[in-house]
Amino acid sequence: MDHTELTTALDRLAAAASALEQLASRINETDESTITRIVAQVEDRRTLELEQKLAAAEQTIAARDQRITELEAAAARTETSAPETTGRKTIPTTTATLLAKQGLSIDSIEAGTLDGALAGLSLEQRFAVKAQLLRAGLLS
Repeated sequence: MDHTELTTALDRLAAAASALEQLASRINETDESTITRIVAQVEDRRTLELEQKLAAAEQTIAARDQRITELEAAAARTETSAPETTGRKTIPTTTATLLAKQGLSIDSIEAGTLDGALAGLSLEQRFAVKAQLLRAGLLS
């Protein structure tokens, strides 16, 4: 191989190496843009998912607020429409028995005394007793 052929071969190898470098650069750019698009899609999906969860939470809160408003209105209607009880005031015998065990008579119920007497009961039992006394008109 003479000097001219060797120079030509080297020039062709240099051109091939340059072409390979350009190809590698384009592949890297394509990979980077593909990765960027994938990341953007994932972020968009996550943002959409979070927005949907936020909207659902806001709807739940609005529904609870609406329900609270309805319950408050119903309670106000019940308070204003509760009939005045006159004459004899009665309560269920189980309530009277429960109060008697706590040392209270129906005629001497005071709020402080009642709360002290019911302190040993569960929360549900206290509510039940007070509700019955309210219905009977013995407690205001």
